[in-house]
Amino acid sequence: MRSRDIRRGFLEFFESAGHKRVASASLVPGDDPTLLFTNAGMNQFKDVFLGKEKRDYARATTTQKCMRVSGKHNDLDNVGPSPRHHTFFEMLGNFSFGDYFKGEAIPYAWHLLTAVWQIPPERLYATIFMGEPGVPRDDEAYDLWRKFLPADRIGELGAEDNFWQMGDTGPCGRCSEIYYLKDDGSMMEIWNNVFMEFDRQPGGALDPLPAPSIDTGMGLERVTAVLQGVESNYDTDLFQPLLQDVATMCGQPYTRTDAASTSMRVIADHMRASTFLIADGVIPSNEWRGYVLRKIMRRAMRHGKKLGITEPFMHALADRVVSEMGDAYPELRANRDSVVKVIRSEEERFDAVLSAGLGRLDGPRRRVGEQGRARRRDVPALRLPRPAARLHRGHGQRTATGRRSRRVRRGHGGPARTCPRRQPLRGHPGPGLHRRRRGHAGRARRHRGSLRGLRRHRSLGREDRGAVRRRST
Repeated sequence: MRSRDIRRGFLEFFESAGHKRVASASLVPGDDPTLLFTNAGMNQFKDVFLGKEKRDYARATTTQKCMRVSGKHNDLDNVGPSPRHHTFFEMLGNFSFGDYFKGEAIPYAWHLLTAVWQIPPERLYATIFMGEPGVPRDDEAYDLWRKFLPADRIGELGAEDNFWQMGDTGPCGRCSEIYYLKDDGSMMEIWNNVFMEFDRQPGGALDPLPAPSIDTGMGLERVTAVLQGVESNYDTDLFQPLLQDVATMCGQPYTRTDAASTSMRVIADHMRASTFLIADGVIPSNEWRGYVLRKIMRRAMRHGKKLGITEPFMHALADRVVSEMGDAYPELRANRDSVVKVIRSEEERFDAVLSAGLGRLDGPRRRVGEQGRARRRDVPALRLPRPAARLHRGHGQRTATGRRSRRVRRGHGGPARTCPRRQPLRGHPGPGLHRRRRGHAGRARRHRGSLRGLRRHRSLGREDRGAVRRRST
């Protein structure tokens, strides 16, 4: 069964059960400042769940474009090594807005999986919410699952796994997941039935929703892997055409297990994400959504360099994404030319930045090779802009510029991992191995808040007084 048949079959099944087929929302949330990107099928129905919006249907089914690259739902670091994590993916979903609840949602899921798609029932397991302070165990879901599964195939999990919420605030509720037992004995989640009951407030309180509702989500990539009998999402027809194109470009086979194959998976995933984001109006930049797009694109470009691809290549893969997914998402065909143009422009910009950076390092690296060590003036200084982080002195580590190091304080101006550090000179301790300053410097730190108090210590040297004077201005 091809992925396009699975997508169409899901929608047709729920249409036959009285659900309205609703087009996918944009990856860019139109009026929700709490979201960077659309990350779930229910995002476009948020106000419907909250009772703020009324529509002419009480049941809906969608195949939603989703991105998970930030905040609570962030899969970026897992893309490549993981066989089933992606930045961009498709979420199949069926929804009820106060019409039906658990008693119909669970039988719908079971019937589609076992009767329509004919997944062996003995391969399926379910979980329910086990209960935590403030939210009781989901006894109703357990009783419903006992009609289809024996007790030893129904697990109970806590809020981390079986309580779903879109973000820090908004609609949320207990959920029941369906797992598939793979050939290697591992379990893979393929469907999540979320029972929307609460509206989480900024302070954490759970207010009841106007009407209990249903929000289900099933990743197309995962269920396609199950129905096509493969171990990895990347072995399905959703990714194989792209992977084979990349393999042809770099002249290496896709073997699934080596480092080159990991790079190919990163490129295939990020190519899909980039194409859909640009088609939805996101442009690479250094801010907000554009920054995430640029980060994804340049990560793919770096992996292309690892594979030995020296020329711009991503724009040539855009047509593959459009041809494979343009029928389900017409906006890809409509925006094909602008997608190719934006990707090509970003590739050229990245090559220019990379060439300039490597050019700056060529001279010092060559001299290091000739002389065996670098002189301070030969090593380019990595400057840390002041607005990027809060800095403070006092670690005694000398940098390549000969000055004492400044350490990034975590939590000020951005994550520590994204703030560059000055590089230590060879022979001096690196990060985490700072020399501890003793004596008068230790006493000075106790009076750091007052210039006058610092000067009371007669033992302060000229260098330390100068440092304090500069900090106070």
